[in-house]
Amino acid sequence: MIALRSEQDGDAAAIGALVTAAFLGAEHSSGTEAAIVDALRASGMLSVSLVAEEDGLIVGHVAFSPVTMDGTDLGWFGLGPVAVSPDHQRRGIGARLIEAGLARLRDAGAQGCVVLGDPAYYARFGFEIDPALVYPGVPAEYFQRLVLAGAAPTGKVAYHPSFAAS
Repeated sequence: MIALRSEQDGDAAAIGALVTAAFLGAEHSSGTEAAIVDALRASGMLSVSLVAEEDGLIVGHVAFSPVTMDGTDLGWFGLGPVAVSPDHQRRGIGARLIEAGLARLRDAGAQGCVVLGDPAYYARFGFEIDPALVYPGVPAEYFQRLVLAGAAPTGKVAYHPSFAAS
């Protein structure tokens, strides 16, 4: 049975190992995903951090952190990284983590969320490509947004500097 919960003190090492294993050999991986999560945590910018547990072992993790639009905080967040242990993938764990994280953002009054990833996968959560919202340096079709409240913003999106961690 898979249970979802917020990250707790003492989970960091297991989350780091999980994220590293999940992205090992992934086509579009920078190999720095675990370092990004650690840097977000250290900077206090890990706004939502959820884990999936099975029999006391962490088998999935999702992170959400603030993003800015043209340098301004508009109450938007970035989804990612999301990671599931290789031996637990394709069982819906990642989807459950994403849905639970988006619910937390809604409950907290977030305006929206952006994600860089496969449009076919993220469309199931309501993410859409919006040419008015730009994340430089990546193919536009892989950058998507989900409006949770209010109007869709426009402009250039920036993730927290922790995403430069290595």
